[in-house]
Amino acid sequence: MKNTERIREDLSGWPSPEYLKEKGDAGWRLVAVEWERESERATVTEEIPFGMRVALDCRHLEENPSEMQILQLFAEMVVQDFSFPRMAEALNARALRTRDGSPWSPVTLFKLSPRLVEIAPRVLSGEEWQNRKKQMPPVAWNS
Repeated sequence: MKNTERIREDLSGWPSPEYLKEKGDAGWRLVAVEWERESERATVTEEIPFGMRVALDCRHLEENPSEMQILQLFAEMVVQDFSFPRMAEALNARALRTRDGSPWSPVTLFKLSPRLVEIAPRVLSGEEWQNRKKQMPPVAWNS
């Protein structure tokens, strides 16, 4: 089985017909052209919300199952009145990591709190949540 070899060349101008013929004679095929120009448009970049990922069609976002699991556990621990250090310990004990692969800390969970508030109606509703809630031990202050 033959392997495909690719090279990328930075050009400062148009390649000459002689250059293209030389490459073709050496067995190379032109497979792509990349264009660039300076632009006045501002590039808008937003972080993808935790619990979501870019869908395969690259046109919309969809739920990220592993991150949604973390948000569900986070919500459960908030309901059970866990402290941030205790929540971080619990997530790390389950070998769950942040998006960048690092262990959870009280600070990273605190920074994730606004996202939990935003998504809580979805996480804390439905039949699955009702079943999980029944399995949780009661908390002294809200029993």
